[in-house]
Amino acid sequence: MQDLTTILGDLLGRNLVLIVLAIVIFLAISRAVRIVPQSQKYVVERFGRLRSVLGPGINFTVPFLDRVAHRISILERQLPTNRQDAITADNVLVEVETSVFYRIIEPEKTVYRIRDIDPAIATTVAGIVRSEIGTVELDQVQSNRSQLIQRIRESLVNVVDDWGIEVTRAEILDVNLDEATRAAMLQQLNAERARRAQVTEAEGRRRAVELAADGELYAAEQQAKARRILAEAEAFATSTIAEAISKNGLQAAQYQIAMKQADALTEVGKGAGKQTVILPSAALESFGDAFKLLGGKA
Repeated sequence: MQDLTTILGDLLGRNLVLIVLAIVIFLAISRAVRIVPQSQKYVVERFGRLRSVLGPGINFTVPFLDRVAHRISILERQLPTNRQDAITADNVLVEVETSVFYRIIEPEKTVYRIRDIDPAIATTVAGIVRSEIGTVELDQVQSNRSQLIQRIRESLVNVVDDWGIEVTRAEILDVNLDEATRAAMLQQLNAERARRAQVTEAEGRRRAVELAADGELYAAEQQAKARRILAEAEAFATSTIAEAISKNGLQAAQYQIAMKQADALTEVGKGAGKQTVILPSAALESFGDAFKLLGGKA
């Protein structure tokens, strides 16, 4: 039994160095190989100084000399919704509600240049929002919000660039007013609506007058056109009669006049009820002339 114990002790004594060496090699390999997740970056220090930044995947470091000092998430982050007061160019106090999204793209700057990144960004956003809103009036804040957001984002990007941060989105969620300002704006809005209604009504009346005048002008033009056509027709008839007279002589003209007189007397004789028609002697003569002329032509 004592011999077995002695043998085991000798084996352990001879292999102890190998066991320690194996443990050291295992620890060295485990510390040398760094597997970084896709959503993170590792900041590596050597003796307290920045050595490198490890990206996603398999990376190698010097064991026992290099250490991972910071594990930084590169996912997009959202700051808590922030509210700050601001005064517009027309001296209106507003409460602006903002939201900012960002992500870290250079962890070495974020780690070694600023301590608390979220409060720093929130403070910077508040100052930029107050500065930008102070350059515009309240109406422009409401109507040109997209342009204002773009200006705020550009100013914010210039400031946080030294922190290794990319601002992906900056939004003005809401612009709130106090009760007095709301009441004044409501009164102004109602007055503007009343003015627009009056202007619309006046425009309608003016348009109606214009349309009526256009209608009268059109009717006058049509009447003038009709008179011109009748005058041309009358002139054509007169010229035709004159040509017939020149060809057939005075008897044709007398015949036409006598027939017109006869037609007129016929129209007078028409009518409801009993009528007494007194014919002048000239009318009887016209009948006689017409028969004479007709007989002469025959």
